[in-house]
Amino acid sequence: MKQRIIGIVALLAVTVLLSGPACADGKAGIGWQETIAAKTGKAKTLAELAKMYDSSSCIECHQEQHDQSQKSIHSKSIFGTARTAMTFITSIENGLMEQPYSGVKSPKDVKVEHLMGCAKCHLPQLADAEDSVAQELVTTLYNWKDALKKKDKVASDTLEAKLKSVNINCLICHNRNAITHKWQDGYPKAGVVYGSNDGEHPSDKFPKMATSPIMKESIQCGQCHGMGPNMELDQPTQCCTSYGSYLWVYKAEIGQESCQECHMTKSKLGHNIQGYRDPAMYKNAVDFKVEAFGYHWRDGAEIKPKAVVKVEMTNRSGHSIPDG
Repeated sequence: MKQRIIGIVALLAVTVLLSGPACADGKAGIGWQETIAAKTGKAKTLAELAKMYDSSSCIECHQEQHDQSQKSIHSKSIFGTARTAMTFITSIENGLMEQPYSGVKSPKDVKVEHLMGCAKCHLPQLADAEDSVAQELVTTLYNWKDALKKKDKVASDTLEAKLKSVNINCLICHNRNAITHKWQDGYPKAGVVYGSNDGEHPSDKFPKMATSPIMKESIQCGQCHGMGPNMELDQPTQCCTSYGSYLWVYKAEIGQESCQECHMTKSKLGHNIQGYRDPAMYKNAVDFKVEAFGYHWRDGAEIKPKAVVKVEMTNRSGHSIPDG
């Protein structure tokens, strides 16, 4: 009897040891263990994070969509037009390092949590990485900036490519961020691509298709192009509020079109999702009228040329302009 009790206690101890970390790091909902991040484990390097959400297997069947997406700013969401990369550095130096309770005295102190104010939109999968990845990202940003100063094009191009290796690609939209209401619709599963259909998918890596309830809805885009400050963060911040203005102004006035309808379908850009930088987008978004005439004005004994310019701009988009 004594041996049996000892055996049961030992078995329980082993069970606690095996299940403890999973429970401690887990979520309250059911099925989160089936996500790509849960099955892979947290990335320790940028290369591991890129591999975790590697969408290169999509290209064979979806070459056109891939080529379109490569022209979009989503394909270089950390680097952007170089301004985004510089803004990450600014957020560290003029933000984190000046905030007395952030715990950041120098760039070497930056952790994943510190970067999520920016990365929630520019690299949401950073949440699936360890702090070592945040450090590697910060180091790469600063090394790239130094290479630019030294006019070392080879080094700056190499570092730029590294920054672009992690981005908003197929798997972020069609897997990781394809479901918002996870307790209602389930957690996105590894091996599944989410879109408009259910069924088999001709891919060894992703053999199944499933319907995403938000793939054609503006909330899909609203996860990043948000509503205002991210209050769930310890330091709430957010640059973009276009989804908020879309809801409170456009939808409130019975607007019916979604982000996807304007930025993908009507624009005929497909997965080359563009904003104000694209001529077709800003021509459709804003009515711009100018009236001007010139005359001469007598100022005492002096006659001066003058001009009157009347500018009228009408926002025809579904959100405030400018915004991101």
